[in-house]
Amino acid sequence: MRKLILFLTLACFAAPALWAQALQNGMWNGNIAGPDGQNLPITIEVENADDVLTMTLHTEGYGSFPFSDLVLDGADLTFTFVPPSNDSVSCALKRQEDGSFEGECVDTKGEGGQLIMNPPSAEMADAGVTDDRPELASRVMDYVSVDAPVVALTNVKVIDGTGAAAKAGQTVVIEGTRITAVGPSGSVEIPEGAEVHDLAGHTVTPGFVGLHNHTFYTTSKRRVQLNYTAPRLYLASGVTTIRTTGSYAPYSEINLKRTIESGENVGPRIFITGPYLTGGSGMTYMTQLNDPEDARRVVRYWAEEGVDWFKAYTQISREELAAAIDEAHKHGIKVTGHLCSVTFREAVALGIDNLEHGFFTNTDYDPQKQPDECPNGFRSRLTDVDIQSDAVKQTFDDMISNGVAMTSTLAVYEMFVPNRPPLEDRVLDAMSAEVQEDFLATREQIAKMGENAPFSEYLFKKALEYEYEFVKAGGLLASGVDPTGYGGALPGYGDQRNYELLLEAGFTPVEVIQIMSANGAKVLSIDDAVGTVTPGMTADLVVFNGDIEADHAAIRNVTIVFKDGYGYDSVKLIAAVQGEVGIR
Repeated sequence: MRKLILFLTLACFAAPALWAQALQNGMWNGNIAGPDGQNLPITIEVENADDVLTMTLHTEGYGSFPFSDLVLDGADLTFTFVPPSNDSVSCALKRQEDGSFEGECVDTKGEGGQLIMNPPSAEMADAGVTDDRPELASRVMDYVSVDAPVVALTNVKVIDGTGAAAKAGQTVVIEGTRITAVGPSGSVEIPEGAEVHDLAGHTVTPGFVGLHNHTFYTTSKRRVQLNYTAPRLYLASGVTTIRTTGSYAPYSEINLKRTIESGENVGPRIFITGPYLTGGSGMTYMTQLNDPEDARRVVRYWAEEGVDWFKAYTQISREELAAAIDEAHKHGIKVTGHLCSVTFREAVALGIDNLEHGFFTNTDYDPQKQPDECPNGFRSRLTDVDIQSDAVKQTFDDMISNGVAMTSTLAVYEMFVPNRPPLEDRVLDAMSAEVQEDFLATREQIAKMGENAPFSEYLFKKALEYEYEFVKAGGLLASGVDPTGYGGALPGYGDQRNYELLLEAGFTPVEVIQIMSANGAKVLSIDDAVGTVTPGMTADLVVFNGDIEADHAAIRNVTIVFKDGYGYDSVKLIAAVQGEVGIR
């Protein structure tokens, strides 16, 4: 019973609908007390819909595992589960006069603990809602359109990020920083005093987790740190969490993160990647490593400064990468890579945690590849790669068996295909006049190149197929915009474009939302807190005007973005950056 507290994060089981008469719909609360005297608060969601009673138990910060043998016989409720200790635990609860259930859970060793479940009515009567949302500065509150501590979004379509089918006619209840109930409108109990938003015709998804989302921005002529426009555009577009995945100005990002966390600034939560780690011939704003000890020294320094990840770049050697990974892991920090001199399979063997850009940066298949060298023109030879080949399968097998995720950044590469993507007024309107002129001139130049453009339509389609087959094989795919290149994939807007491109690759809307939310959260090891629209999770949500499952372009129609329970006005955030991208 020592690990009893681990069992209540996300466990689901179903039973005949007749049991609904004995278990009230809504969010139950409770407590589990172990033999060591520890107490763990719990919540239990009870939902009766479509002739099935579903009970979901939640707590913050622990694993998830299935329950079985659920039986409700009169006043007696019993069930079993298997925690990480692999000791089967049996629970027997009895209904009390006040409608609560109390009883004991005992494992195979005879160790036990007490479990209490209080019905929603008892929860409402016994305590008011605690508003645990962070305090925000007035200049941040200017962008907040939904400020109530208890909010109900009714009659929405929910794509919850778990991979489950979309559900129409749902109600989502937010209390403080948490989602406390999700279920069919009419059956979910809305707390007294809640601010109710009837959002018929709208879709709700988890906040997006952008896994390659710089706070700097480039065109063919400039590189600019966007501490003002990037955070606003990300949040306005529904991206509530980002990993910067290579930093141009690490201290700028560290301070930006601090001001957002303190409520002084507006923007997504940020996971900071330290300065790029590359070879001695790399770009001047990157760390140009000379040997493995260089790599260790740089990693140690920035680990102490507070970065969350490191990113290896195209000219790094295998020895330098191995040293960087080893040193980072000693500090509890992970490493990703935009590689070339080191292949994907080599990087996996060295212990890398994540790989960026997919097909476009993998030299596993290049016949001209030499150790520790980035072969010239290797992308022109990618067109000869058979995505169904054994070589590709071996890359996937290595990545999957070692738990290495892939980050899709299709929006930034699409710009280098002639006449892609379609021009959007909103993108041009956000750019400064000089950036807009630069962007359009480069786009026109690429269009005139035709078959000599950096990427052909044929190669781009291969990259789509590569990512689809990776997931089909069992790989973990996340996504991010990468607002670099020559400037057409803006922060946030490019994340939304990735939605359409992943659909083009063959994924369903439900699968794409999972890639853009829950999968990114898994890579960052925060999937116990964000990434899904489920009770107990942080209230990071995106509200779209329209059905993004049926009308893919509706991904652009963001109205409200919830982060930590506050609802931000997307239109107001976008208005604040018009003509500013490329300046600040």
